[in-house]
Amino acid sequence: MPSYDYPFNERIRTLLRVEDLFAKVLHNLAADHEFQHHCALLTLLQILDVVDRAELKVDLLQELDRQKTAMRMLIGNPIISAEALEATLDDINVAADALRAETTKLGQTLRANEWLMSIKQRAGIPGGVCEFDVPSYHYWLGLGAERRKHDLESWIKPLIPMQQAIIIILRILRGSGSTNKLVATNGVYQQMLGGVRPAQMLKINLADNLNCFPEVSANKYAINIRFNTLDCTQKPQKFEEDIDFSLTLCNL
Repeated sequence: MPSYDYPFNERIRTLLRVEDLFAKVLHNLAADHEFQHHCALLTLLQILDVVDRAELKVDLLQELDRQKTAMRMLIGNPIISAEALEATLDDINVAADALRAETTKLGQTLRANEWLMSIKQRAGIPGGVCEFDVPSYHYWLGLGAERRKHDLESWIKPLIPMQQAIIIILRILRGSGSTNKLVATNGVYQQMLGGVRPAQMLKINLADNLNCFPEVSANKYAINIRFNTLDCTQKPQKFEEDIDFSLTLCNL
């Protein structure tokens, strides 16, 4: 079932971006071909750009501590699985301890690597890491899969505590809120929002057989969802049918 997340603020937007980039890094790292390891490295350098624009470490630690406090208050609640709660608390403690153990700024080991930073600078130019532009990079790509994997893993390792913290926070976020089954009349759905705690993200799920996707405009006051279809030859067109979908408003 296709699922779409839409963040309501820059904080959640950053977490989703890093989650997406890390998934692509790890997918390409698991392969053996030099082109996939090239993609893994360039995506890793994109993570560095995202991290540089946010005080992510402090924010993650504060959120983990906040979630730990909130979950401890649920201990003994009969409607909460004690086993699941204990497992989540353990995950939070492990992630927080690993983040605190990394005493340098997130990504600092990568920034201190002059060769990687030279690759990063050239990567901003279309085709800028061709073998005639950066022969040392072409040489590295030819060193073999095991050597490339070893190097990539060593470069990624200092960022793994950040990734694990983000996985936990987004898992808690996605698991929050109740899911409602709704209908978008003629491909359009609107909803006014209220309440003391505004949503931080919405999640939309669609049936597999629907040839459309949602475009969302939302803030703390209202949600506007327009379902479109795509044939890849022109800009998306409105999907002119009633659509059954599920909507979850998520909040940490």
